[in-house]
Amino acid sequence: MISSSESRVLPSGGFERFSWYFMRVSGAVLMFLALGHLVVMHLINSINVVNYEFVARRYATPFWRSYDGLMLVLALFHGFNGLRVVVNDYLKGSKRLAVLSVAGVLLLSLLIVGLYIVFAFQP
Repeated sequence: MISSSESRVLPSGGFERFSWYFMRVSGAVLMFLALGHLVVMHLINSINVVNYEFVARRYATPFWRSYDGLMLVLALFHGFNGLRVVVNDYLKGSKRLAVLSVAGVLLLSLLIVGLYIVFAFQP
């Protein structure tokens, strides 16, 4: 059995330490961004008013574009980093390289398309 002190080992340095901190900070920030999104999109506004015009009004201000852009970037990198950790734990050699390469291409593709949609949207 692993004790609680062994399960929370801080990496010694470099990229893995940055990754360790990033997961904690991005997770906390994402929690607030996602809850804010939930409140605005589903509690304050009814599902009946969320349509193209609603999004166009929201995206008329830089705040909402930045909010959604930040949530997109943090969610993609947080998810990819978690996948990277799991893949590094369970796969070795060329399988690991293949899975991480496909995941990296998917990450970049979703990031480019998502940010383009958020910031180039014209009502």
